[in-house]
Amino acid sequence: MITVIEFVIEGKPQGKARARTFYNPKLGRSQSVTPEKTVLYENYIKQCFLEQAEERWFDKEPLKMDIIAFFEIPKSMSQKDRKKIEAGDLFPTKKPDADNIAKVICDALNGIAYSDDTQVIRLNICKVYTDFEPRVVVRIERIGG
Repeated sequence: MITVIEFVIEGKPQGKARARTFYNPKLGRSQSVTPEKTVLYENYIKQCFLEQAEERWFDKEPLKMDIIAFFEIPKSMSQKDRKKIEAGDLFPTKKPDADNIAKVICDALNGIAYSDDTQVIRLNICKVYTDFEPRVVVRIERIGG
């Protein structure tokens, strides 16, 4: 029985965009639509998981999820700031928000990595700069027996 699954989502980290709600006069009610960019990114997350994870299912048990979002260092950044990054004193305090990164990943893995993201009872997320390619590393771990 697998206790840990880890996989990588290559590319610039993205967050979950807010659904757009509008009144549909044909239906006579409001409708909400998830932005296409979010849907595409969620599908990409699913694909990455399915290609990289040997095991695919945590059934109903409580889980811990660690997410590290690696952001490219802007080319315009000064040498002074680059040294702060190397020293661990400067972090990417920019969009997307950490909670939106977690939301898009947790939602995308529903029914694929676990039954439902309510199983995630511990969530750690960190945004850092990297000299390498931007990416997101996700680690899901079973808690308890």
